[in-house]
Amino acid sequence: MIFMNLENQIAIVTGASRGIGFEISKALLSEGVYVAGWSRNPPDNFRHQQFYHIPTDLTIEDSVNNAYRKTTDTLGKEISILINNAGVGYRGPTDTMETEKWRYLFDLNVHGLFYTSKLVIPNMKKMESGHIINISSGAGTNGIAEMACYCGTKHAVAGISESLHLELRNFGIKVSCLSPGSVDTGFSTSNKNKLLPEDLADSVIHMLKCPKNFHYTDVQVRPLQPNL
Repeated sequence: MIFMNLENQIAIVTGASRGIGFEISKALLSEGVYVAGWSRNPPDNFRHQQFYHIPTDLTIEDSVNNAYRKTTDTLGKEISILINNAGVGYRGPTDTMETEKWRYLFDLNVHGLFYTSKLVIPNMKKMESGHIINISSGAGTNGIAEMACYCGTKHAVAGISESLHLELRNFGIKVSCLSPGSVDTGFSTSNKNKLLPEDLADSVIHMLKCPKNFHYTDVQVRPLQPNL
């Protein structure tokens, strides 16, 4: 089995300042990838010669367009990896949720994914290669009480991922959806045993390095014993 070499490839990682996005960025850098980390704020006290923080508000299309221009001006247009990771959650009854908050979750978790993907796809088609990995959630296949909006956005991510896979496979472009269960990112105060962000980053690297004709389309990962 011949695995892909990631060295010197160019990647965009959204939500790169902390948590899963930060760990994915570090894992990519360890493989020799040039990483454009898109987030409002840079990671705390982090420097790497192949990491470039690009200030971005994923909820605003103009901000995403500007981030893409800055990225291509700095690193070139041959972006072969896109990790759509940025997202936010909310827990509370639907009938008391503020409309603005509902819209914000969809703007970041869903519309931001659309803004980024539509920018990188045309050149991936020209290259006849590329890999888009969208980070969904276990909430993308299972409803959770008092998390209707978050579940709705993650259902959308899963559906968009499947559609993009079907659209782009004949152009040599892979589209994968990674759906973790509980992850230790500080979002939930639950005492359950959780997945670690760095373990998810390892999963992303494995998916990216798989042979050209081997493709994970929908990957769900869970803690083995969540109630420990």
